[in-house]
Parts: sequence; C-alpha cells; structure tokens
Amino acid sequence: MSTTSALPRHSTAAPQSVGSRSSRPAPADARTTRVAGRFRGDLATEQWWWSPELHTLLGLTPGAVRPSVQLLLSHVHDDDRPVVRDALLGAGTTGAPFAREHRLRRSDGAQRTALLVCEPEVDPAGTVIALSGLVLDVTDGRPEVSAGEQVRHLENEVEQLRSAMASRAAIEQAKGVLMLLMGCGDQVAFDLLAHISSHTHRKVRDVAVAIVESASGRNPLPDDVREILHDASPPARPTA
Repeated sequence: MSTTSALPRHSTAAPQSVGSRSSRPAPADARTTRVAGRFRGDLATEQWWWSPELHTLLGLTPGAVRPSVQLLLSHVHDDDRPVVRDALLGAGTTGAPFAREHRLRRSDGAQRTALLVCEPEVDPAGTVIALSGLVLDVTDGRPEVSAGEQVRHLENEVEQLRSAMASRAAIEQAKGVLMLLMGCGDQVAFDLLAHISSHTHRKVRDVAVAIVESASGRNPLPDDVREILHDASPPARPTA
C-alpha cells in the first residue's frame, strides 16, 4: 500500500461537485470568526472527511463538495502551497507530524492566515494509515505582542493541538482493541475506558495508551487495568 497515494503531485485539481447542489460560499460573517476545522484522510481508501467548520473556513457549504487533499491545497496561497504540500507528503511517508502557518484563500476570494496541524496515524507495524489534523484561522484576535512572544504563543497553541489529536488517536485505537476483545460496540468500549480511568485514577488517554501498548506487545498492562478488564470480559464459551 502506498501511503502517499492520496496526496497530489500537482495542485491544479478543481473541486469536485457532489450531486446537483451548488457550492455557495459560507456567510460573510464567518470570515471574521476564529474557526478551527478538523480533517482526516484515509491513505488506503483515499477517502477524506472534513468537519463543517473546515468547510466554513474555506468558504464552502458543508456537503456541497467532496473533501480531498487536492481541494484543501487549492485553497492555500500559490506561494505557500509547495511547502504545505511537501509537509503533507512527508507526513504520509515518514509519519512526521508538523504545523505550518500559511495564507489561505476562501472561495469568495478573501485571504486569511491559517495554521495547519497534521498528526499522522500509524498502525502497530509503523505504517502510516491516515492523516488527521486541524486547520485553525489565526488571522484575528492576536494581541499586539513582540515577535518572540508571538512565537512562544504559537508554539504553545500547536503543542496543545497536537496533544489533543494524539489523545484522540490513542483513544480510537484503544476502543478498537476493546471492541475486538469484548465483542462490544463503540459506545460501550468508550464507557469501559472511562470506567477504568475513574477507578484507576488515570487519564482516559493514559489508559488508552496502556491498552494499545499491551495489544502491540510493547508493554504489559498495569495490574489494576488488567483486573478491571478481566472482570469486564464476557465468560468463555464452553467447548463442545
């Protein structure tokens, strides 16, 4: 499987319309709002998902276009596009996370300043399987501070976003392990994570990381987590 098959080598692809709906720009007042939109691209299926907020940030109507990395790059300023494209390619091949500030062009022609934060998702074998992240509008709301303070503020903001995405990825992986182990659904798996977190006084993310590392053979489960999982496991079926 090529982990970069979903990433474009050229940035001239036009947005693809879905059905007969028109791609009307989002309301003008959205241009003055600090918006954070999320995305996720599966590198095996080349299927991309955008949150409604990301459509709004780009001046698009949610559901009126088919999300793709080509469409995302088409809204990056021409001068900034090569750097952003190369960063996405690197994330898809090496699994390196990144944060890039760039000029963003909305569908109505307005220009914004955005921060793109990308956190690759890897399977237990270390293969990059998806790219997920955030596009944050940072045009408005910045206080008048020195360049050094702006850099520190931006670094803190990026670290918080990366931490949030890393937590989400670990939780999703742990839920998958529990769904397979317990034969349960998505919500039950999350409720079990929350239950373990509450009774072991660990953060949900820390519980999720412990479960994923145990499933991949990197580290054994902590005793208290193992005991709760043992109690929650369905009884073994009797053999004939």
